Amino acid sequence: MEMSWFEAIVLGVIQGLTEFLPISSSAHLFIFSQFFGWSDPGAAFTAVSQIGTELAVILYFWRDIKRIVSTWFRSLGNPALRKELDARMGWYVIVGTIPVAVLGFTFSSQIETTARNLYLVATMLIVFGIILGLADRYGRKIKSIDRLKFPEALAFGFGQALALIPGVSRSGATITTGLALGYDRVAATRYAFLLAIPAVMGSGLYEATKISEQQNTEWGQTIVATIIAFFVGLGVITWLLRWLTTRTYTPFVIYRIVLGVVVLVLLSTGTLSSGS
Repeated sequence: MEMSWFEAIVLGVIQGLTEFLPISSSAHLFIFSQFFGWSDPGAAFTAVSQIGTELAVILYFWRDIKRIVSTWFRSLGNPALRKELDARMGWYVIVGTIPVAVLGFTFSSQIETTARNLYLVATMLIVFGIILGLADRYGRKIKSIDRLKFPEALAFGFGQALALIPGVSRSGATITTGLALGYDRVAATRYAFLLAIPAVMGSGLYEATKISEQQNTEWGQTIVATIIAFFVGLGVITWLLRWLTTRTYTPFVIYRIVLGVVVLVLLSTGTLSSGS
């Protein structure tokens, strides 16, 4: 069934609202589609629409990204620069991207088929919501990003890779890892956003090749959703980083658990289809 323009607009707004919050954008796209009886937008649509939100990250962190890339390239020929945080950050992002790239490629067929099941999504919302809550409550939150080392960058990367499971949340899993490692909320969140750029952009560009294979009429709707996700996502980034200077992740933890329970109840009563 072809996606309507209205569906594309709604899903674009949902993508922009949920991508950076630790509540799983892929879960929300899937749940809303099932609840309203729309066709599953699919892994390809989800990945491509995420390009819009990642472009928002690039715009928001443009000065940081430009400085990191410039310093990293210059450090390749200038050993004196290799101790600079920006040069190290370039390597940390590369190292942190390896797990999601390897696991994403290895399990791509499962991600697009068997993993797209609302029972799994609801369970992951609850389980990783609880884990986020524990990490936010008991993490020491004393480290700033300049204390990041290679082993921890790799740990962040494995945390991000957990988001290959629908319902986990890319930002949520990465932030949870950072909090568990002792990083403060803003540091963990900023690094999570930067780390997501190569993974999401690479995945989105790869999945873009599949849209025309699946449904030749989906390009227009996908582009509209991606543009909307960009503008909405930019506002969410700005709000979230300000919020975290004085607040905790508790509201998002509660929301995840409540949403997961509601979905499981709706599934048990037959109101929702699992999608499998």
